[in-house]
Amino acid sequence: MNHLIAGLGNIGPEYVRTRHNIGFRVVDTLAEAAGAAWEDKRYGAVATVKVKNQMLTLLKPSTYMNLSGNAVRYWLTEKKIEVERLLVVVDDLALPFGALRLRPGGSEAGHNGLRHISQTLGTQQYARLRFGIGSDFPRGGQVDYVLGEFSDDDLQLMPERLALAAEAVRAFALSGLQFAMNHYNKK
Repeated sequence: MNHLIAGLGNIGPEYVRTRHNIGFRVVDTLAEAAGAAWEDKRYGAVATVKVKNQMLTLLKPSTYMNLSGNAVRYWLTEKKIEVERLLVVVDDLALPFGALRLRPGGSEAGHNGLRHISQTLGTQQYARLRFGIGSDFPRGGQVDYVLGEFSDDDLQLMPERLALAAEAVRAFALSGLQFAMNHYNKK
């Protein structure tokens, strides 16, 4: 079976190390662990990873965060993947750094990438893996915070947290969302 794992972020060197690009970092971790190469394709960079009997199409949309739905819809259609096998990886301000929360759907919680995907797909019922980036910013400083770089403390923990997020993605593909939620939402 094929799954689409869409890691959200913004393209361009100025965004590479920002908190908002944690989705890109998670799918990069999956590709690197599997030795998969990224190819520039329509609407984004794509890599294919095999996890036991499951194929994961990894996607880093090139549409910028606020238009992520265009890339996700295109690759779901192109690869003939049902929305039930879509997992979107995003940053989350409501979670402390590195905390993981898998969800079957629901609100976008103010995340513009998720909002566009929901609008484009016509549903909020698709799996998300939220990766906590914390919320250590003053009132009105949200944009600067998400587009800012991680602290040195966060960067020290980053490899461990990215590896755990990659494990959660593999568990989603192999054992389903409920299993992955039960095993990774507490870590």
